[in-house]
Amino acid sequence: MNWAVFVAFLVVWVLSGLVTGLWMARRGHDPRWTIIAVILGPLFVPIAFERIERVPRSVEVTTVARQHAGEVDEGGLRVMVGYDGSTEAKHALDAARRLFGPAGGVLELVVVISYDDAGDPDSELLATVRRRLEQAVESMGDISVGYAVLAGPAGRCLGWFAEEHHADVLVVGRRGRGMSSRMLGSVAEYLIGHSHVPVLVVDPTVVSPDGGTNEPTVAVRVAPEENVTGTASN
Repeated sequence: MNWAVFVAFLVVWVLSGLVTGLWMARRGHDPRWTIIAVILGPLFVPIAFERIERVPRSVEVTTVARQHAGEVDEGGLRVMVGYDGSTEAKHALDAARRLFGPAGGVLELVVVISYDDAGDPDSELLATVRRRLEQAVESMGDISVGYAVLAGPAGRCLGWFAEEHHADVLVVGRRGRGMSSRMLGSVAEYLIGHSHVPVLVVDPTVVSPDGGTNEPTVAVRVAPEENVTGTASN
């Protein structure tokens, strides 16, 4: 075997594994599968098809009533917030609290983890997620708050859970990078294109004219055929 053939074989081997590993990661599995996929190359393809999960699922749901001692206002908005503890997620949660909390809105924090991380209910990762959620709940004061942990692709999970639980609005942080304000990040972009629940995207880089707290950049999907974008002020 000459070197050209060997190099071509190696490139095809690595690329087939890399593509398969990234395909699994985009569908809600642990990105570390990519390392194994690159090593196994095309041999990993049937393994991926066997292991892949195709339906989002709940790992843990703590209802609003259990988190908040008072009565839940059934007439208030049901607001779901995608929350992973990042700076963008914290801005999204703060915007949801400011916009919907005073009107009697009920906030539900939703964390999405990989299918693989959801396998062990006593894992350190889930313990960390619970602590992070509990800290966020405590910071909400008198606002009614619940939370859920889901497994699967982040965008698909958030959209599925919001629709299944009849949310009035879904709030997520903008994580896109680059000079274009249209770069919302993959999760927000997916939700704007697919969610049947109105989506509010919070941009932590947009500051109010008086230099105060950030104003959320809003991208709302109002119907399967129509999108509306704009900026919301307090």
